[in-house]
Order: sequence, then structure tokens, then C-alpha cells
Amino acid sequence: NFGDILAGYLAKKLGLPVGRLVCASNANNVLTDFIKTGLYDRRRPLHKTVSPSMDILVSSNLERLLYLMSEDAPMVAELMQKLNKEGFYQVPAELLTQIQAEFWGGCCDDAGAKRTIGKAFKETGYLCDTHTATGWAVAEDYRAQTGDGRPMVVLSTASPYKFPAAVLSALEENN
Repeated sequence: NFGDILAGYLAKKLGLPVGRLVCASNANNVLTDFIKTGLYDRRRPLHKTVSPSMDILVSSNLERLLYLMSEDAPMVAELMQKLNKEGFYQVPAELLTQIQAEFWGGCCDDAGAKRTIGKAFKETGYLCDTHTATGWAVAEDYRAQTGDGRPMVVLSTASPYKFPAAVLSALEENN
């Protein structure tokens, strides 16, 4: 719901030496689309996925980022009103440029998350949950697409044991 990456942005602003922040989404890729285009559009179907905490169409923390980056409370309020009334908004070009300088967005479907769970377990012995796998897959896509070889941290906020059916299925499919 954008909370982890917003915390990363704040840590960066406080001096943590962080490069680009990579935002991972599942099939409900409203944030990926937003980072790429500046259009936030919740007028789409909500997909139920194996990473349910990422099953969102309205990000509760994106509003905070828009304010922190723009320092324009009236503009952010106007965008949020438009989202509530019309289901979408477009950020100004200057703000989009700022967002894209700090963030990169990508998405991973259920099949990709399951492949990543299996791959991570086979290669490292680490058993990750479906949300972490989504982030891990997007991190790998980021590296492949940008050539950025700097060390990268993938935040993991859930236990694989919280999603046993999906994790077990991933291990069985990728064995």
C-alpha cells in the first residue's frame, strides 16, 4: 500500500544513501502505471491475487508522497477530490518528472511470484512469501531493464507461513 517505499523515501531524504526506489506491484498495477505515466486511475477491475496485501486500487500513502514532493497542499487536495469523484487524476508534468527521478515501478503476476519463490528457495534456501516474491521479481526486472548493478534491498514484511497454500503451490510447481 506504498507504506514501505514511502518510508524508504523519507529515509533517503534524511540522508540514507539510497539510489532509485523500486515500487513493486502485483497484477493490480495501479502504482506501476502511475509511476510510468503520472495518471492514477482506479477505474479498473480489482484482481484477487496470491499477494492480497497488494490487492489495492487506491494507495493510502501516495497522497503523502505527492505532498512531500510538491509541498502544494491545495493541488494534492484537488487531486484527491478528483480521484474520489471521477476515479482518476493526472499529476502535473513537473511533479511526474520528480517522481520518475526517485521511483521506478514494475509489476509481477501470480505466476511470476510463484516462480520467484521457487527460484529463491532453490538458489539460496530462503523461503519468501508471495509479497516479497513480487518485490524480488520486480527488483530483478529493474536490474535487467536498467543495468543498475548496485546492491539492492528487497523489503520483506510478511511471513511465508501466513500464505501456506500459495507458497506450497509455488514450491511444488517449481521443483
